[in-house]
Amino acid sequence: MSKVKVFRLAYVDFYSKNADIMVEYYTNAMGYRISEEVDGITYLSNALDHHNIVITPSDKKGIRRYGYQLDGKLTLEEVQEQLHVLGINSIIKVDVKPAISRLIELQDPAGNTLELFTEMDQTNVGFGISGVVPHKLGHVAFYAKNFQNTIEFYRDALGFDFTDKIGESFANFLTCNTEHHVLNIVASDETRLHHIAFQLKDASHQYASSDILAKQGYPILWGPSRHTAGHNIATYHYDPEQNVVELYTDMDIFIPELGIFEPRPWHEELPLKPKVWESLSAWGTEFVLDLAKV
Repeated sequence: MSKVKVFRLAYVDFYSKNADIMVEYYTNAMGYRISEEVDGITYLSNALDHHNIVITPSDKKGIRRYGYQLDGKLTLEEVQEQLHVLGINSIIKVDVKPAISRLIELQDPAGNTLELFTEMDQTNVGFGISGVVPHKLGHVAFYAKNFQNTIEFYRDALGFDFTDKIGESFANFLTCNTEHHVLNIVASDETRLHHIAFQLKDASHQYASSDILAKQGYPILWGPSRHTAGHNIATYHYDPEQNVVELYTDMDIFIPELGIFEPRPWHEELPLKPKVWESLSAWGTEFVLDLAKV
């Protein structure tokens, strides 16, 4: 029998104290479009999926859910059985979210709530015509208590591959597809969002995005700079609720069959394999944003 395998991060569901302002940010600044509003919850899409960002009004802020799409080789019941064998509790839920008829809800060892599904209804809202308009939601990074158990959970239970580290335990990069990372798990004594990241087309798109954000009152906090792990060129800014948002391009492409990254002229060694990096920036750019204080 096939093993459980997720292949992409499909959506992030935020708790929001200022939901209207967050929706305005994602529509006007980021260029997402509203696909549906149900019971005060706003579902936003940047192309074809019914939702990639969900804004849920609350008296707190932070992450409510992460949604991952399964490869469909197993039924949800078969997925649940494999999780059970690994000692992971889960619940199959029906019609609890628009556009997803059935999903599995569970928690990772860090305490994040995950929703696993095989199918999401598509929408015809298309890409936005103003704002940043990223190509897609690319990855998330989060601080994690029980971080080593959390890394093992994503590798053993959901089929992620390890790619890189920064330091022996600080940042741990994993992927469920060919991008260098879909997850960055940061060692901590608490669990909370580190940043959320969106893929852009190229450097010109990144420059234009910085202009758009600055005009709308969202200055760039750090970057552009090229990372070591992943080699993506990245900028960072705050959304209205002080969540850190990364916009990136040029992410390394992982070839799991070979255990290497596709060669690029800026790679420090060839072939480039998963490794431990000591610094954050390949360009030596000082990282001035102290995310530990966010």
